[in-house]
Amino acid sequence: MTTTTTATTDVRPDPSATVRAVRANRRRRAGRSIVVTCALTGAVFALFVLTMMVGSFRIGAGEVIASVLHLSDNPSVDFVVRGLRLPTAAAALAVGLALGASGAIFQQLLRNPLASPDFVGITSGAGLAAVTGIVLLEAGGLVISGLALGGAIVAALAMYLLAWRDGLSGYRFILIGIAVTVFFQGLIGYVLSRAQLFEARQAMHWLVGSVGQASTTELRVLAGALVVLLPVAVLLQRPLGTLELGDDAARMLGTRVELSRAGLLGTAVVLVALAVAVAGPIAFVALVAGPIANRLLGPAARGILPAALVGAALLLTADLVAAHLLPTPLPTGVVTGAVGAPYLMWLLVTTNRQGAGG
Repeated sequence: MTTTTTATTDVRPDPSATVRAVRANRRRRAGRSIVVTCALTGAVFALFVLTMMVGSFRIGAGEVIASVLHLSDNPSVDFVVRGLRLPTAAAALAVGLALGASGAIFQQLLRNPLASPDFVGITSGAGLAAVTGIVLLEAGGLVISGLALGGAIVAALAMYLLAWRDGLSGYRFILIGIAVTVFFQGLIGYVLSRAQLFEARQAMHWLVGSVGQASTTELRVLAGALVVLLPVAVLLQRPLGTLELGDDAARMLGTRVELSRAGLLGTAVVLVALAVAVAGPIAFVALVAGPIANRLLGPAARGILPAALVGAALLLTADLVAAHLLPTPLPTGVVTGAVGAPYLMWLLVTTNRQGAGG
């Protein structure tokens, strides 16, 4: 009788190999993030220049760049570029950056792809304040922008207080935001029903949203806010990532949950409020920019700056289409709405199938 002895070898994972794999994965993700950000920056720059090239008076890219940077002295080109086209292109760039960044913050902070300023009452609050100013106060210009800014901030504060219950739940915040949006839309309809024809047309044009209606002062305020708040939002990316793990996990990692959440929400609200004050409530850019940026960055990757660049690219493209590729020039919000509505339907269907819709 033969006895067979089988020797078993205890194979344990090599910790150093795991560490190397994690570091290699981080390097790949960091490298991809840098490449995507640089590519998006180049695309936004090209679209920004293209916006000032096309029109009834066509201008070359070199002439546009030289005129914007004051490197040449050509009165006819300077008048068209600086006087007519640069304000619109700058508004599209700044508003797109603000909407893209704010939308990404909302979606990551509330952990829901539907968490966009369009659907949580902020833009509706701005719209109600602006329409009330147009119809009841016969206001215009900077007054309308100030009212829109104030309306967006008041709406955000009201929703934060209504959604607070021993903490802030993203799902509850979104539901309350949708209810507040419907309420504000009803009030907007009531105010419009009391308006004269001219006032109603002016209010409706503002509600559709267009990047060509901003004044120089409004643009400067938004540009200054972007210079300050966009770097702040990028610096807050780390606590935002921990908050995505849940409040308990974030606290274990040393994050001051409520303070970080309030800072992130405040940054996003001010960005979207200033964007709405400049161009009106342009729909769907904040909703779409973040998911597109995440798809470009790859799995498990998030980025506020890439989302802001995607927002700028989307709005510059929408403005080109609205102004030059349609039989009749239309407000920018018409194009973003036509593109964003099918995306929203697709998002609702896919979210429901994945069981992530709450």
